[in-house]
Amino acid sequence: MIGLGYTVPAVLAVVLVCAAEVAVLHTGLFRRPAYWLSMLIVLGFQIPVDGWLTKLSSPIVIYDDRHITGVRFPFDIPIEDFLFGFALVTAVLLLWERQRARR
Repeated sequence: MIGLGYTVPAVLAVVLVCAAEVAVLHTGLFRRPAYWLSMLIVLGFQIPVDGWLTKLSSPIVIYDDRHITGVRFPFDIPIEDFLFGFALVTAVLLLWERQRARR
């Protein structure tokens, strides 16, 4: 099946992180402009680095096409990379905010 090896876990990671915020953590992070600004900063670095690593003309990281959707944007970056990036950065920030609130 196309996309199961990388796409499903990437989507699941986003769903789980968002569900954790809504159902358990309640940090209010998604309502803060500073969070969205930080995500723009992350993208500002992720795009050139990930683009260089995954460029189809001379890839450093090679994906098995059977395990991704095949949608690559921009610079040949598999869209799944953005999902994992969002989930990882958001999970860290959510846990950081939760820990800060407990102090």
